This record gives sequence, structure tokens and C-alpha cells, in this order.
Amino acid sequence: MSELELADRWERINKVVEAFLKGSTNPTQIARETGFKRTEVQEYLNEWRTVVHSDKLIQNRAREALAGADSHYSMLIAEAWKVVEEASQTQALSNKTAALKLIADIQQKQIDMLQKAGLIENNEIADQIIESERKQEALVGILKDVISDCPHCKKEVFSRLSEVTGKVEGY
Repeated sequence: MSELELADRWERINKVVEAFLKGSTNPTQIARETGFKRTEVQEYLNEWRTVVHSDKLIQNRAREALAGADSHYSMLIAEAWKVVEEASQTQALSNKTAALKLIADIQQKQIDMLQKAGLIENNEIADQIIESERKQEALVGILKDVISDCPHCKKEVFSRLSEVTGKVEGY
């Protein structure tokens, strides 16, 4: 393949990938948008994926982007739990309900992102998450039992637990 043919091929691949990254995941739809045959679109996407999967720099950037997005989702969830806590204190039931729905939506998007990245397809990881949550609940229970007789300690521990867990803790 000559340099000119190679450059033309990569131009076509870039056109297909651009449509793909804008959200057109269906090869038929991309074919309509780009004017290429569906089989060419699939071939170009496969070639692009092969290059992307073998490029260490791209993999590192993808890992960094994934970690950043995961941190961002976690931060949003923590902020939403603060809204739930404030709504609980002010008896604003509609705000509390909206914040809880927001938390569920954000968590689902976070899980979807991690699944698409291939990080939550392993049952072992899911088991580890469940075990970790079980241990967290047990520790919270122990703390609640130990501080139940001290109102000052109870307030301080619940406040700190809320910061760590992202949940409104208390009796």
C-alpha cells in the first residue's frame, strides 16, 4: 500500500471513528453518515480498535480518564448525600427524594461506565464489593452500639461516619 493510499485509509478511519465517538455506535448509522459501506465501517472500527488496544500511551490515558470520571462520580454522590442530610434536617421530603433519586442515577451511570470499561464483569470484583459493604455495615453497627450511651460521642461519630460513607448515619 502506498503512502497516499495509507493516508486516505486513515482519513476514512478517522471519519468513521469521529462518528463513533460522537455517539453513533451502530455501523449502519455510521455508514449512512459517512457514505461508506457498512462492511467498510466495521472493518475501519476493528482496525482502529486494534491500534488503540495495542497503544500503551492511549491505554494509560484511558485509565487516567476512567479514574478521573470514577472520582468525579464519587464526589457527586458524596455531595448528593450532603443534600439528603440537609433535607432530612429541614424536613424537606421532596428535596430528599430528589437527591436520593439523583444518587441512584449517578451510581448507575458509574457502574455502567465501569462495566463498559470491563472492570465489573468479573464476579470476584462484585463479591469483593459486597464483602467490603458488609464489613462497613458491621463496623458502623459496632460504633453505634459502643457510643449509644454518650450523646456527645454519638453526634461526633455519626458526623464523621457520614463524611466517610457518604450516607446520613444515625439512629
